[in-house]
Amino acid sequence: GLHGIYGECRRLYPEQPNPLQVTAILKYWLGGPDPLDYVSMYRNLGNPALNVPEHWHYVSFGLSDLYGDNRVHEFTGTDGPSGFGFELTFRLKRETGESAPPTWPAELMQGLARYVFQSENTFCSGDHVSWHSPLDNSESRIQHMLLTEDPQMQPVQTPFGVVTFLQIVGVCTEELHAAQQWNGQGILELLRTVPVAGGPWLITDMRRGETIFEIDPHLQERVDKGIETDGSNLSGVSAKCAWDDLSRPPEDDEDSRSICIGTQPRRLSGKDTEQIRETLRRGLEINSKPVLPPINAQRQNGLNHDRAPSRKDSLESESSAAIIPHELIRTRQLESVHLKFNQESGALIPLCLRGRLLHGRHFTYKSITGDTAITFVSTGVEGAFATEEHPYAAHGPWLQILLTEEFVERMLEDLEDLTSPEEFKLPKEYSWPEKKLKVSILPDSVFDNPLQ
Repeated sequence: GLHGIYGECRRLYPEQPNPLQVTAILKYWLGGPDPLDYVSMYRNLGNPALNVPEHWHYVSFGLSDLYGDNRVHEFTGTDGPSGFGFELTFRLKRETGESAPPTWPAELMQGLARYVFQSENTFCSGDHVSWHSPLDNSESRIQHMLLTEDPQMQPVQTPFGVVTFLQIVGVCTEELHAAQQWNGQGILELLRTVPVAGGPWLITDMRRGETIFEIDPHLQERVDKGIETDGSNLSGVSAKCAWDDLSRPPEDDEDSRSICIGTQPRRLSGKDTEQIRETLRRGLEINSKPVLPPINAQRQNGLNHDRAPSRKDSLESESSAAIIPHELIRTRQLESVHLKFNQESGALIPLCLRGRLLHGRHFTYKSITGDTAITFVSTGVEGAFATEEHPYAAHGPWLQILLTEEFVERMLEDLEDLTSPEEFKLPKEYSWPEKKLKVSILPDSVFDNPLQ
């Protein structure tokens, strides 16, 4: 596996057979904290004809199966993905007079790799990563990331499976929000058209001081039109969230789902977990009838991925044979629910309603602190266990909420201030008594310290 990646690097950089490398001192498979064994750093001369500047090119080693002996990844054969199926790359603009590549991108890649290993969520082209900090710990506006296929590195067939190369692209907060509200691939295409913001090879310039919308105001119009036409292809996020069943007495820990639950909380079934993860990984399928992938136990799941939009969406597999009945999990209809989100997650609720539900789709919040999941569904979504007659329903800790178009429009009016979260103080509560629904926006500490 190691030699397969080295071979692709040598194809691109035959004159750099021994590049500078950042090496994990104590390998992950020996108990070290860093999942990537190596990060190689190459000097790329760019392509003046395409207006591609000289830059440093970083390539990770460790998300795929490098050794094939089960020390890190389970060997599953040569036909499928090797390990998680990909390695990360990053292209950083070379500063004038810079004779050696900065090493901070290697630590950034280690941080992303730790997330993948700990969550078993993989990345896909079009995904975004909310980082909330300058990628190089400076004062830069480049504080988040999008992911795309590396423009030069080709997929590699190794003895342990296939490896693709996903490139990290640094973006500003405004560009991240545009990717969330519309889709990552659309924003990547806009970045390619602006040389100082990435250009055709999407090279990150940490000194970029303007967003693409400040550089070219017409690009905002393209995003707005895309949102109106397509809606959002963001099908879900990992988030700080929780929910309570208000129709039961609070002392009944058996069915109450808050962040502060009994010592033996319900857990998501394996089937529910896989379906939610696949929702977060794949979003909408390219089909005349988009559906979620089969429920299975493969370790191929992840964040949020862009697919072709559709007016019709489904929470079921296309193959009825792939649906495994939830024999042991009873669907509970709830009379009244209380949803809880931190500020960042709450700010995405208008996107969920306007960009997803009004386009006949669904949107899932999956808790990063436990098994809790909240899926909003529209009346056009097939296969949901929430119905118009019983709009609040749960499988264990997975809550589904069905909202009619009329109620979505009303919620959007009532939640308008969520689009400017800096203007209100926490905690903030919204309530629709006749619908028996309550939403609270709470400080992070409530989710970080569940016993509070």
